Amino acid sequence: MRNKKLLILILLALSINIVLVLSGCGKKGAPLPPEIKGEGILAPFDLQSDLNTTSITLSWKHETDKNTAIIKPESFDIFMAKKTFKECSDCPFKFNKIGSAAMPSMEFNFELKKGFKYYFRVQAIGEDNIKSPYSNTIQVEFK
Repeated sequence: MRNKKLLILILLALSINIVLVLSGCGKKGAPLPPEIKGEGILAPFDLQSDLNTTSITLSWKHETDKNTAIIKPESFDIFMAKKTFKECSDCPFKFNKIGSAAMPSMEFNFELKKGFKYYFRVQAIGEDNIKSPYSNTIQVEFK
C-alpha cells in the first residue's frame, strides 16, 4: 500500500513537470534592447517631393521631444520602391535603401526614369545606429 502511494506521488510529480515543460510561452522573437523613456528617436515627418524634368528632390522635417525622444539624428536613410504602371495597384513591393543625407541636410535628390510609380520614405539614424520609425510614404508617378 505504501509503495502504491509513493508510486502515485512520483507519477504525479513527473506529470506536472512534463506539463510545465511543454507549456512554454511560445516562439521567441528577435532580442530587443531595453527602451529607456525619452531615449528614442522620432520619425521624420512632412515628407514632400519637388518633381523636376528628370529628377526629384525630397524634403522632410525632424524634431526631438524632451519627454519621448531626445536623441538627435546624425543622418537620414532614404528608401524607395517602384512599380510599372502595368503592375496591379495592390501588388506588394519592397523598399530598398537608395542613399543617405547627413545632418543638417533634410533634402535628397534622385534621378527618375520614365514609366514608373515611385514610393519614397525616410528613416532617421542616431548615435549607435539607433533607428526611428519610417516617415510617411509618398507616391510619385513619372510618365
